Amino acid sequence: MGKLKIKKADIWIDMTPMSDVMVLLLTFFMLTSTFVKNEAVKVNAPGSVSEIKVPETQVLQIIVDKSGKVFIGLDKPGYMQEMLTGFEGKFSGLTLSPLQEKNFVGLASFGVPMNKMSDVLKHEASDINNIQKDMGIPLDSINGGMSEFQCWVDAARNASFGDDMKIAIKADAATKYGVVKKMMSELQDMSENRYYLITTLKKEEAE
Repeated sequence: MGKLKIKKADIWIDMTPMSDVMVLLLTFFMLTSTFVKNEAVKVNAPGSVSEIKVPETQVLQIIVDKSGKVFIGLDKPGYMQEMLTGFEGKFSGLTLSPLQEKNFVGLASFGVPMNKMSDVLKHEASDINNIQKDMGIPLDSINGGMSEFQCWVDAARNASFGDDMKIAIKADAATKYGVVKKMMSELQDMSENRYYLITTLKKEEAE
C-alpha cells in the first residue's frame, strides 16, 4: 500500500504590521529622547544614602570641579540665550557675534571669565569645552559689587523662566569645603537660599 503524501502548503506571513509598529516605536523614541550634551568638566559627586529627584526643566545647574572652578548651565538652549542676553546687558564692553552666541547656546555648561568670553567663543563649538575646563567663573566681587558668578545667576533669574527657576549644585567629592561655602554664601547674599545638592546614591553601610 502506498504512503499517503501530505500536500505541503506554502506559509506566508504578512510583515507589514510589524514594520508599522517598528516605525512608530522609532518615531516615538526619536521625538521623546533628550540628547545629553558634554559638560565642561567631569564631576564625581559625593555619595549619599538618600536620593531626591532633581527637576528636569528650568534648572540652573552650578558645577564645581575638584579644583574649585565654577561652571553654570541651563537645560534648554532658549534659556541659555536669555541668560546670555541678560549677562551682556550688565557689561557695556561685552559684545558677541551671532556665531559666538550660537556657540554659547549650544553648550551644556559654561565657565569662562567675562574678559575671555569673546576669545573662547570664537573657537569651534567642539573645542570650547577643552579650553574652558581650566578657567571657571570668578567668585570675586567686581569693584565691591556683584561677582561675575552672581551676575550670571541674576541674569538667569531675570529671564522669562526666572520665577520658576530652580538651582542645583553639583560639586566634586574632592572639592574643598571653603570653595563650596563661598559659592553658597554668594547665593545667600542674593536671597537664593533654596537649592538642590546633586549626589550619587550609595548603599547604606551595615553596622
